[in-house]
Amino acid sequence: MKKRNKIPSANQSFLNVIACYDKTADEYAKVFINELSKKPFDRMILEKFANENKNKKLIADFGCGPGQTTAFLKKCGLKKIIGIDISPEMVKKARSLNKGIKFVTGNILKLEYDNNYFSSAVAFYAIVHFNYIQLKKALKEINRVLEEKGQFLFSFHAGNKSVHLENFLNQNVKIDFYFFNTEKVLRLLEDAGFKIILTLERFSDPLVEHASKRAYILAEKI
Repeated sequence: MKKRNKIPSANQSFLNVIACYDKTADEYAKVFINELSKKPFDRMILEKFANENKNKKLIADFGCGPGQTTAFLKKCGLKKIIGIDISPEMVKKARSLNKGIKFVTGNILKLEYDNNYFSSAVAFYAIVHFNYIQLKKALKEINRVLEEKGQFLFSFHAGNKSVHLENFLNQNVKIDFYFFNTEKVLRLLEDAGFKIILTLERFSDPLVEHASKRAYILAEKI
């Protein structure tokens, strides 16, 4: 990994993310489809979310990848859940690995859903390719599609840097990963119309995760 200061244009960043995950969908699924089995804290907080939202009408998993979080939440009791990812190839992989769950392509920055469409939503590491300007837009868009008092649980790498990769899972790519200041994210959430319910940070497990501090926020649409 090497640090990079230059921020690509929004359109180019969008295309780079799609290209990266289209290229790596098969290998990504092999590496990450069972990752939650090694992450007890992630399972705990997802189980809490599932328990509090099991009677809701429809839950969205934004940035679902091959569907590992979506499938886990369904097993925890969320029967009405949909996985949404920007990569068409990743959506195909999710469909093949998780029968009985609906997966569709979608862009968090411009969601094709009506206002108040979802009861609640999760986004585990789905914002890692956004800069702060894009994150601000994404949070407002997620708030728009959530119903009043809808919960939003998401996670990200905490910090103050960006990392540029030109090789990911043995594929040539051009993609940036962003680490966020947790307090700044909280302010952006409040500006987007959310009330903060819970904020947690933890250190990574070096045996199973990339070395970074992890942040988790549970918010509620006002």
